[in-house]
Amino acid sequence: MSANTAGSGSASCRFAHYFVICGIDNETGLEPDALAALYQRLEADRQGRDPESVAAGENFDQSPLKRTFKSKVLAHYPENIDWSPFDQDAVNMLCMPKGLSFRTQRDDRAPHFHSFLITREDGSRTYGFVHTFYEEVTSPQICSAMQTLLQMHHAEHTSCASSSASSSSSSMDSLASSLDEPESPSSTSSSSQAGGRGGCGCASSSYDAEHDTLYVSKALCLLTSMPFMHACRRFLAQLHCAVTALQPPPLPLESYIYNVLYEVPLPPPGRSLKFHGVYEPIVCQRPGPAELPLADYPLGETFCLLGVENLVQLFTCVLLEMQVLLYSQDYQRLMVVAEGITTLLFPFQWQHVYVPILPASLLHFLDAPVPYLMGLRSKEGTDRSKLELPQEANLCFVDIDNHCIDLPEDFPQFPNKAEFIQELSEVLLHYGLTPEQGLTSPPPSATQPRGLGSQLQQVSLRELEEDGRNGNLPADASDVLELLQGNATLERLQALARRTGVKVAGLEALVAGQQTPGQEGVAGKSGVEEEELRNTKLNVQLREVFAARFATMFADYEAFVIQNSPDLESWLTNREQMHNFDKASFLSDQPEPYLPFLSRFIETQMFATFIDNKIMSQWEEKEPLLRVFDGRLQKARLYNVRAPRLRSSVYQRCTFLKESTQATEQRFTKIDHTAIHPHLLDMKIGQGRYQQGFFPTLQADVLTSGPPNHNRWTNRTCAAPRRKGPRQQVDHLPLDNDPREQVEGCLVVHNSMAFWEWDKSPPPPVKPPKKSFSACCLKCMQEARSLGKNTRHPKLSDLSPAVIAQTNCKFVEGLLKECRMKTKRMLVDKMGGEAVELGHGEATITGLEENTLIASMCDLLERIWSHGLQIKQGKSALWSHLMHYQAREEKLEQQAGSPVSNGQERRKSEPSLGLPALRVSLVQDMRHIQHMGEIMTDVGRARAWIRLSLEKKLLSQHLRQLLANTALTKKLYKRYAFLRCEEEKEQFLFHLLSLNAVDYFCFTSVFTTIMIPYRVVIIPIKKLSNAMTTSNPWVCVSGELGDSGIMQIPKNVLEMTFDSAFRPHTHISALFKCQNLGKLTTLQLGHDNAGLLAKWLVDCVMVRNEITGHTYRFPCGRWLGKGVDDGSLERVLIGELMVPCSEEEMARGSKTPPPQRSPSQLRRISITSLTGRGNKPTAEQIQEALSEAVNNTVKHFQKPEKERGSLTVLLCGEGGLVGVLEQVFHHGFRTARLFQKTVFIWDFIERAVMYMESADQMGNLQETAEPLQLPSSTLCRYANAINNTSRSLGKDGKFQLLVCLGARDQLLSTWLPLLAECPEATRMYEETALLRDRDAVSSLISALQMLHDFPITLEGSITKGVEL
Repeated sequence: MSANTAGSGSASCRFAHYFVICGIDNETGLEPDALAALYQRLEADRQGRDPESVAAGENFDQSPLKRTFKSKVLAHYPENIDWSPFDQDAVNMLCMPKGLSFRTQRDDRAPHFHSFLITREDGSRTYGFVHTFYEEVTSPQICSAMQTLLQMHHAEHTSCASSSASSSSSSMDSLASSLDEPESPSSTSSSSQAGGRGGCGCASSSYDAEHDTLYVSKALCLLTSMPFMHACRRFLAQLHCAVTALQPPPLPLESYIYNVLYEVPLPPPGRSLKFHGVYEPIVCQRPGPAELPLADYPLGETFCLLGVENLVQLFTCVLLEMQVLLYSQDYQRLMVVAEGITTLLFPFQWQHVYVPILPASLLHFLDAPVPYLMGLRSKEGTDRSKLELPQEANLCFVDIDNHCIDLPEDFPQFPNKAEFIQELSEVLLHYGLTPEQGLTSPPPSATQPRGLGSQLQQVSLRELEEDGRNGNLPADASDVLELLQGNATLERLQALARRTGVKVAGLEALVAGQQTPGQEGVAGKSGVEEEELRNTKLNVQLREVFAARFATMFADYEAFVIQNSPDLESWLTNREQMHNFDKASFLSDQPEPYLPFLSRFIETQMFATFIDNKIMSQWEEKEPLLRVFDGRLQKARLYNVRAPRLRSSVYQRCTFLKESTQATEQRFTKIDHTAIHPHLLDMKIGQGRYQQGFFPTLQADVLTSGPPNHNRWTNRTCAAPRRKGPRQQVDHLPLDNDPREQVEGCLVVHNSMAFWEWDKSPPPPVKPPKKSFSACCLKCMQEARSLGKNTRHPKLSDLSPAVIAQTNCKFVEGLLKECRMKTKRMLVDKMGGEAVELGHGEATITGLEENTLIASMCDLLERIWSHGLQIKQGKSALWSHLMHYQAREEKLEQQAGSPVSNGQERRKSEPSLGLPALRVSLVQDMRHIQHMGEIMTDVGRARAWIRLSLEKKLLSQHLRQLLANTALTKKLYKRYAFLRCEEEKEQFLFHLLSLNAVDYFCFTSVFTTIMIPYRVVIIPIKKLSNAMTTSNPWVCVSGELGDSGIMQIPKNVLEMTFDSAFRPHTHISALFKCQNLGKLTTLQLGHDNAGLLAKWLVDCVMVRNEITGHTYRFPCGRWLGKGVDDGSLERVLIGELMVPCSEEEMARGSKTPPPQRSPSQLRRISITSLTGRGNKPTAEQIQEALSEAVNNTVKHFQKPEKERGSLTVLLCGEGGLVGVLEQVFHHGFRTARLFQKTVFIWDFIERAVMYMESADQMGNLQETAEPLQLPSSTLCRYANAINNTSRSLGKDGKFQLLVCLGARDQLLSTWLPLLAECPEATRMYEETALLRDRDAVSSLISALQMLHDFPITLEGSITKGVEL
């Protein structure tokens, strides 16, 4: 077998893939860290300095004992594995992230443990477990070089002590300063020279080659495919103990390393495995196929580090795919928290950049404008407030050491958060942990496993002497033990003997020789093993609580999965254009408190991937996580009698916590398999001689290749049958190169949790998918699963400037693609019916979904503005850029003495509407936001500005104006930034411009409590002389959020404007300020009838929101005054939003119709004028119009409450209920020749009421049916109350009020037959009138009765002053 492919045939079943040794290379000596030098060159280039002027990693301001020196991979075994190539640069960087550390005999040299993982570009992971210790430096050249560097440092320190260091403006410099110095626990206590810590950052430690002993760090590392943290930690600790012990180990170290690399297999799913370290046996276990995946990192430590509430908040941030930065001095803490939080995501998986330990040389990856989860090592004493990060708007910063967390703004809470925290706290308390943060127990020491000592070494030596087969029991003892362990009767007798106190010395001594800690029972476990079992059980129960929450929230998710593709290839082809999940229906089915979180979560990449995997499970084998989750849901349905899709916000606790740990505890109690013992190898005598305190040079020839096929170690073991009952036998588990010769349990490995991402790497030879696909189809499948995963994981092995530039190009491409997808989604969902006709899927979008999409767009803009940023003020990169731009513009204004006019600024004037010009500029919109006292942070101001610009349809224009200042952009951003890529920037602005095709009210609907100035302009009829009035007008504007109250318009506010023909027009204009009214719906206009010119003919009223620029037109076309028209002194007008259009569009005559229309002026005049010439609606048309008006009202109540809009418009607007009923009463009315004065509908109502009242007083109701007595009295009461109101309503206004009150109180259907059968109807209506057609009246009554099922609420502007 070639050394390059050692063990490749069985690598997929091996426990460990590589054993690595990192440290100092005595041949090359001290070398500055090349990665640190690269970072310094990049920073010099960014600051405009010559990169070549930077010394190659030399920093004489820093003590040599604290500088970064290059470490190397001294050895790794085997040389390479085909399916898991060895990445030397990445392993070296992560084994020793801060490079080589030097110590003297005065410093603390305690070993420490940390772990890491390498995530490849295809998503596969390799876990590394590192034991770092300090070894004496024996090379005179290195000791001499260290002393020389120290002398140079002292000289440099003396020369620069009088000068102060200048601070950099870069936000990355503060990061570098917190990471460039390896920590020295004794740096503050050791002797200082030349003034100790001076202004130059001089270290206080010293070194003298003649009197001091120099130590350097060395790392031992195991690389595995699965996170067996406890097992690897114990194995490495025993290796180090063997090096530092007084006596040599029982076997050469090569025997133990060879054993763990080639002879220890992965435990099969649902089984446990025991293998042997240097002194103690080690047990590891894997969950079964139906259990939660393997998670060996202690979640209890994660909860204690952060506290339950902080961890739940962090968990929510990760679920919503925000940027998460972990911060700690301890590398292992970074790894524990990162792995712990991603473990809790089941059944979902983190889909973006995942780097739990970010080396100092990779700080530029914090520029990544994508969601990430990274860990950053902090320097002792570093203040969080001094740590400037490239982007913070959407960042969750987790300070692990100080047990605090900084959350992003606009952060939704996890559903049932309080009850969820309570349940988690109870689990922690059950295991003796306090839910509050900061109460951490010290981790087990890495120096030496508990219980080790000279006695253990002597026992191991004695066992080796007695073992003729290098580590196994003698043949006779092995046979006896196998017989006893396979005999259930003898085991029961032995258990009975233990309970009664009888000891069988020979038997127990024999069993003790082979018994693992798990077989001794809980009472017989060592402290380490009890702690490991306790942590495992705690892990399982905490994860079950989290999994139960997802099982509750997504219990019926399958009902909303859209599966409409006949085969996999067609689905992959149309993946980006298809809707895979019915989000609107799913959200409508959820409890109200869940919606803020769920509406954002279902937009994440991890949820999209989860749904994709569900759809693809039709054609291929289910993903393991999906299979486990679906199995749990199916099991829950069997025991749950709740009706499907009947959602409740009541918290449901996890009901099987106790049962969840039984399988785990059983695997620890009864070991399934035992690996081959370490044994003597065919080694050269004299090499690898034991020397205390020094890790020996291993013999590479015996470690680079595994055992040949059919060797004596694999053939002497037996296969382990599948367990069909309680475990009663411990089997030796072999590891052979031929997968077909493995035990059945090992075959399961290929399709278990170890390879739940097998499709991202070359598929194993066993259990292919259910159906065979072409290579192209499989490739498409992998591409579909990686949709949106642009540059998911940074490549650590190659960090040249060219590679960094290529990475940033991928970031730019990803941002542009994300912008295109988001704008398309916003357009398609907002366009509604037009989108459906164009073939873009469904047209339903709720306000909640719209707000989620806009918030997502705000996050995207922040990430774009954060990419490549080098100068920032505050947490928001976008607002920082805007502030720099504003400062420049205001400076130019001061110099010019007047507002600067540039090409992008314009004035939005509407002279034909009587409105003065409205200044439209980027800076003016910024000032609006700055004057909003409700917004306290830069992130909030940036998002408010985005919403305002989007609502005004100026977002693309404003950003183009902002980026037009190229000098400012070059000053703020690096060369590779997105905003400095001209082609991509233009495409980005074009995509944003497409959003102008739809209307958003994202600013008005969100900031509901701010004060907004409104301008009101009352425009009289232009062609008549009655354009002026001596009375005192007033208005009351109402909107969806409230009304302004009565606003008196002062006299002498007449303004004159000129239209396009330069004809003068006079109007009344006033400006008032009130709380945000939302979308405007109605306006009350009136006056006090004072003066000589009290009569006033008003054309319309214009109201403009001076911040958003939205203009509403309220048509009137009626007189206000006594003795004219219907005698009204006030009118309720219905508004319509004016759609702004350019002059070119007006010239072409193309204009988008308004979303809602005001009542036409034709129906606002008297009946007598309607009976003249003109088009009259037929009876059938009127009945159809009434049905349409009722249907529109019913549809209004079918929408979610927050999405209904204005009911007043449906009742009183064009085509509303009031207008249609006016047509009903207009139809068939006798002509004006029969009357000598103008008659209105209200005149007919009053006569009918007078008749009913007189008939009631005379007791003569023979013409009226008996059941109509009560309706007649209510009609009379309502009509009299309207006539007696203090308001100066006209006759048409009174009829409108009567209809609205009748609809509210469900009386219209009873009043209509009363009016139809009244004798006055016969005198005032022709025989062909609708009111005199019984069938038609019955049809109208049936339509009106449909309104009885809905609670109609009227605005106060309509019902004000009416007492009933």
